[in-house]
Amino acid sequence: MNEQDKNKTNHDESLKNKQGDSGAKPSSWNRLLSKRWVFPAVYTAAAAIILTLVWVYQDAGTKPLTQDTAAVVNKEAGADEAIAANGNPDAMEVVASAEDIAWPVSNPGEIEVVKPYYDENGTEENHVEAMVQYNDTFTPNTGIDIAREDNKPFDVKAALSGKVTRVENHPVNGTVVEITSAGNLKTVYQSLGEAKVKQGDEVKQGDTLAPAGRNEVEKTLGNHVHFEVYEDGKLVNPSDLLPERK
Repeated sequence: MNEQDKNKTNHDESLKNKQGDSGAKPSSWNRLLSKRWVFPAVYTAAAAIILTLVWVYQDAGTKPLTQDTAAVVNKEAGADEAIAANGNPDAMEVVASAEDIAWPVSNPGEIEVVKPYYDENGTEENHVEAMVQYNDTFTPNTGIDIAREDNKPFDVKAALSGKVTRVENHPVNGTVVEITSAGNLKTVYQSLGEAKVKQGDEVKQGDTLAPAGRNEVEKTLGNHVHFEVYEDGKLVNPSDLLPERK
């Protein structure tokens, strides 16, 4: 073989080797990526992972308060509301001590209102029933008068908690006890027997103030208590504040 033929043969073999290399089989990774379902599957898996992370984050942000934490939050919220409404921390004590007015007797079912409060906007019947006659003078009733149906004695109780701001033996109205309470409320009890409290005492709702008695101005009512309520220094109808008797 001459030199020219030998070179040609080597050249042909080199081309065959290059062609053989270019025709090599693809790798496993390339075969996987060539599948049509690969990319949609990858996208779906990624979306599922992202959604799971979002759900976990939201669940952590909305985790319910524990019992102890909720109690602290509620307590702080109540304090903030009281301070905002009244302008000072002392308002919390007023809010905590607020109470509904009660009948000034032990058993409301045993008593009745024997003379109603004179309502300026009331009916003609109310105006007649609520007039108090003393000698030749008629005056509107400034409270309600309470007595037992059998006219027996009964104890008069504090309708609201507060401080006793007056105890007086009045010649016409009988023994008078006045209690000043939170919320600019004041209750007055007249026609009492011997008082069991003195000025300056702190009383709680339901404490006994004195037995019901008689007085000169309403002596026709017998054994009873005259009960008045003031709000911000103005008379109000006690019957509008008292609960229904049972």
